[in-house]
Amino acid sequence: MFSVDIEHGVGGPEPSGQSSRLLGRITVGDFTEFFHVALDFWSPRDYRASWKRALGRLLSAGVIDSCLIASVGDPETANFVTCWPLYRCKEKVYVQNSIIFLDQLEGGFDPGRPWEFIEARQSVDEDGNRVSEWETEISEVEKFLRTVDWWG
Repeated sequence: MFSVDIEHGVGGPEPSGQSSRLLGRITVGDFTEFFHVALDFWSPRDYRASWKRALGRLLSAGVIDSCLIASVGDPETANFVTCWPLYRCKEKVYVQNSIIFLDQLEGGFDPGRPWEFIEARQSVDEDGNRVSEWETEISEVEKFLRTVDWWG
């Protein structure tokens, strides 16, 4: 199984009547996690369009990685972006949770191409610990893209 979407608001409404962030949910196989989605730079529609591009990218011949942005602020002023790097290995897709620190990048961050800012997949960190990652099939990603109805 694979899915990613925005669930509902977090906390009370802002003075404008809008929530400043929403709650997202990602499911990869038996794993489900909720995450905060900031709304100061992107709308829910922007996140969903980005996710659709990123997931579609994994279906392209020769593509081995992509990235779902979990929360992004204005790249000119934000410190970091939270994301879910996706790594394809034949028919498997491995999903990790990561942070891109914007002050450590050479040049600016392009939220339209987040996969350009993730590192190559590693299953063990520099201290020898296993990196948390979850696994699904590329067919589950394809199925999700065929059945998701974000725009009605």
